[in-house]
Amino acid sequence: MTTVIETELPGVLVLEPRVFRDERGYFREAYRESHFGELAHLGVPSRFRQLNHSRSARGVLRGLHYQLVQPQGKLVTVMHGEIFDVAADVRVGSPTFGRWVGVRLTGEEPRSLWIPPGFAHGFCVLSDLADVAYACTEEYLPSGEHGVRYDDPALGIEWPVTSPLLSARDRQLPFLRDADAHLPRFAAVSPTSAADPS
Repeated sequence: MTTVIETELPGVLVLEPRVFRDERGYFREAYRESHFGELAHLGVPSRFRQLNHSRSARGVLRGLHYQLVQPQGKLVTVMHGEIFDVAADVRVGSPTFGRWVGVRLTGEEPRSLWIPPGFAHGFCVLSDLADVAYACTEEYLPSGEHGVRYDDPALGIEWPVTSPLLSARDRQLPFLRDADAHLPRFAAVSPTSAADPS
């Protein structure tokens, strides 16, 4: 049984799995297709096409990224450590365009953040080391990837780090105002029709 918590951005969800704990640690089901199928009405897919794993040191900030061609929905989970995970609505025409939500995810209190296609995603690391896994609804397409600046004042994201460690690519991402030609467009579709990537 998965508990679903809605966020301030429609479609962006926190998923809390049932966790079995004892003196040895804990056990949880990270994924079961039939269980995810029960979340289809919320826009969460039951199948994923790619699973990524990143390891980052304290202060690293990755993002904000999105894929314009073959847009990816992402299910983000921390296996070890702690991050501040962010979804930002950069879909032109969306009622919540320019808004964001941030959620702390840890390996000790396992839960996931579901980020639908069309949202920009990024995270910063709050622990000495963090292992992050994210399942994607589409395969990565280098030519389709875009992003916006993590510190764009138009978004105003309140990152809990100062002087983050960025990749050279992320330092050169455009501000939202300069990225219009490469931003996703909002399409009012029912969650059910968008849930299955196959």
